[in-house]
Amino acid sequence: MEDQNIVKQEEHPRNSNLWMYIVLIILALGIIGLSIYMISMKKNLNELVREKDRQRVELAGELRMLLFTHDSIKMAYGELSDSLYVKDSLIQEQAREINNLLNYKWDYYKIKKKLSRLQTVAQKYVLQMDSLYTVNHQLTEENLQIKEEIKIERRKNRELENLKNELSEKVDEASVIGVYNVEAFPVRVKGGGKETVTDKIRRTNRIKVCFTVGSNSIVEPGKKTIYIRIARPDKEILAKGRGDEYTFVHKGEVLQYSIKKDFDYQNEAFDVCVRWNRRQSLEMQPGIYHVDVYEGNHNIGSTTFELK
Repeated sequence: MEDQNIVKQEEHPRNSNLWMYIVLIILALGIIGLSIYMISMKKNLNELVREKDRQRVELAGELRMLLFTHDSIKMAYGELSDSLYVKDSLIQEQAREINNLLNYKWDYYKIKKKLSRLQTVAQKYVLQMDSLYTVNHQLTEENLQIKEEIKIERRKNRELENLKNELSEKVDEASVIGVYNVEAFPVRVKGGGKETVTDKIRRTNRIKVCFTVGSNSIVEPGKKTIYIRIARPDKEILAKGRGDEYTFVHKGEVLQYSIKKDFDYQNEAFDVCVRWNRRQSLEMQPGIYHVDVYEGNHNIGSTTFELK
């Protein structure tokens, strides 16, 4: 009996140790399994982080490329891009929103969806820009054609205007009363009114100017006035007086005259002689005297004489 008890006592500790070993082995295996699982989880987590970074870099690259392309298109089209300012602002706003999501609120599918929409908007922007360029190019060509046509018409108008002016000048020239055979004589008036031609200053008391008024059927008939200016060698005009009544207007300039002659012109030629009587207060000079005949705005004849 005692031997049996001893055997039982020895078997009991042995069995206890066995179960303890089994439990320790199981715990060890659990720890090993958990460690392997944790290592695997960490590896998977690292893979997920790397994949997330790769996706972020990829999406950020697509966004940068989209904006670079968009800015290049704007630069290429220049001022024409200003007409799509609203759409450009929309693209810039959506790009900022996507960039914030990339940096602070990571959601691959949400960002990818927004980026796809932005790419669609950018493509429509390009299409609209191309359409505007085409229309603008057509309008530019039409505008250039219209400008060229306007230049041609203006050139024609200038040519017609020049021709008109030439014809007008010719008509004006043709409608001027002409004089010819203009002669001027310094004369001495003797008793009985007899005139003797002289070239001596001390003997001269009258200047006689004679000419022929030519016929001209183009000139409108009626009352006409001829003005004659006699200039001394020092260009002083031999006038009857210095008042306004001894002046006339020639091409906008007020001139003094020596002799004024009114006549009724009926388009036929006739001879005219007019006289300037020397004033006692006006000193005569030796030298060449110039005589000019005016009608309207035209100098229609001239001659000279000399006094010694």
